[in-house]
Amino acid sequence: MATRGKSINLFLMDGDPSGRIKCTLANWTGVAYKIPRTELDKCKGRDDLSQSGVYFLFGTSDQTGENMVYIGQAGVRKNGEGILYRLQEHKRNPEKDYWTEAVVFTTSNNSFGPTEISYLENRFCNLATDAKRYVVKNGNDPTPGHITEEKESELEEFIDYAKIVMGTLGHKVFEPLLQTAVPTFESDTATTTEGQLFFIKRSGANAKCKLTNEGIVVLAGSVIRKDIVPSCPDYAIAIREENKENIDAEFVLQKDLLFKTPSGASAFVLGAPTNGNAEWKTADGKSLKEVEASESAMQEDAPCSE
Repeated sequence: MATRGKSINLFLMDGDPSGRIKCTLANWTGVAYKIPRTELDKCKGRDDLSQSGVYFLFGTSDQTGENMVYIGQAGVRKNGEGILYRLQEHKRNPEKDYWTEAVVFTTSNNSFGPTEISYLENRFCNLATDAKRYVVKNGNDPTPGHITEEKESELEEFIDYAKIVMGTLGHKVFEPLLQTAVPTFESDTATTTEGQLFFIKRSGANAKCKLTNEGIVVLAGSVIRKDIVPSCPDYAIAIREENKENIDAEFVLQKDLLFKTPSGASAFVLGAPTNGNAEWKTADGKSLKEVEASESAMQEDAPCSE
């Protein structure tokens, strides 16, 4: 069955793409807001931000440069305040000074109660932890609460829509680097539904990567070259330094790493200036450049659809 498209409405509340954004989806009762920390006060008086909901605080670590997220829930208080009041509390909290913007999920019909937001908070935390894109700052694992199977089905549908909206708003907090199961590192002939695997096996390196729609992912289990040549690009040296805790004593990579270009990935692996289009090769020795050229030729020869 063909994948169906989605119609998403993004309203720039301040007429500025870097300002506040309200997001809705066709046939979805959910409402999402992306709010810069500096713009919270502008949201006072909005009825839907006085409701119950789930929120995400996004920021970057000054020490490591890693993306961070805190996921929380907010119920309506006796004073009639809800999500926005909770965000303002976080803004005043010196222990949460890392976040620069919030993403909020609530509903257009004010249908979230304590059970719903507890379940969503738990599921969102687990999804973000499993994706390993962001450091999840929650100290405790939120409880999912007790819900009926009918309510669970309803909330899981809400989560499916929330994933789409979150990616549209620029945060891939729910999306693993590799969207499908990846073969074990020992398998040199494996392919995946997303694309072919490529390798570098020279100068002490034994690395494996996979192309994605975001760039190129060097897979955990890859062995990178121990030495760095004097002409190694500064960015490759910096990435090694930033990920030293993810490289063991035998120079085996302990986590998947995303690179925007093949040459960036190969420079990291080989500790030298490289041409990634030539260095990365299939198990039968075809370079990435040759594979892409072959694919382009096949597309040119394919008959045009009417």
